[in-house]
Amino acid sequence: MRDRARREDRCSGETHVVPRESRVVDSFDMRIADLSTTDLDRLHALSISVGWPHRAEDWQLLREIGEGIVAMDEIGRIMGSAMWFPYDVHFATIGMVITSPRLQSNGAGQWLMGHVLDRLEGRDLGLNATRAARRLYQSLNFTREGTVYQCNGEAIAPPELDPPVGSVLRALEPGDLDAIAELDKAAFGADRRILLARLLTCSKGIGLMRGGKIEAFSLCRPFGRGHVIGPVVAARDEDAIAVVHPHATRHAASFLRLDTREKDGRFSEFLSRCGLPVYDTVTTMSLGRRWLAVRRGDAPREPRTYALASHTLG
Repeated sequence: MRDRARREDRCSGETHVVPRESRVVDSFDMRIADLSTTDLDRLHALSISVGWPHRAEDWQLLREIGEGIVAMDEIGRIMGSAMWFPYDVHFATIGMVITSPRLQSNGAGQWLMGHVLDRLEGRDLGLNATRAARRLYQSLNFTREGTVYQCNGEAIAPPELDPPVGSVLRALEPGDLDAIAELDKAAFGADRRILLARLLTCSKGIGLMRGGKIEAFSLCRPFGRGHVIGPVVAARDEDAIAVVHPHATRHAASFLRLDTREKDGRFSEFLSRCGLPVYDTVTTMSLGRRWLAVRRGDAPREPRTYALASHTLG
């Protein structure tokens, strides 16, 4: 292959295939550069070119908590990107894998992913694949695990709702980071404290309290055309609904989005009543250990992720 090189391990005698630092793609000589040093306006233009809603501000948030690379041509145009978010030494999510429309059929995506996988060797990986990218990830041995339902639209204010019996709602504060990080870790499977700390600075948060302890929470922040609710972590539908309800009320008559794996049940019905029908889907995939917890019907209620922070962040 033109975009790979062989490297011999002097200790083991094994030969490894690693990505080259450049590749000729559709008459372009592409090179890899660090995404952190790339102009935000050019990253924004790249996502616009494939119809993604990310603003420059959304790119900046991702740059603050993750790492990434871009593919540049000889005159410095950004033709592709890929990011990863190493939450701990064992697990990372991958996202913002974009190639310009002109290069999508020329192997640029696989070339970018080769560089990402080389940097994340030894970690278990998770991602949410668009329909267009699913075949690419399957070719790299990612396994399908589930479906994410992108629910969005002009929000409708839901009827007034009392908190579940024995609970109270309150706004989250910076001092709640430890509590929500523990809940999120139990639901997500990895420690995302750094992410949650950053999201608390730009989000409105709601916590559901029982006996002085946070048992469910939600965050809502500006994103794309309006606002996105996520993550949402709870152990039961009624708690998830309770912490989402204030955001739906607050953003009534404006664009609102929530990404969930809840296909049926009270939570998904509530989203529909709030004017957030399913708009699109992506596929959750993993490489290495299974990402999503397998839950038995008779198992005790445990926290689970009712809404993703984003497709990229999980």
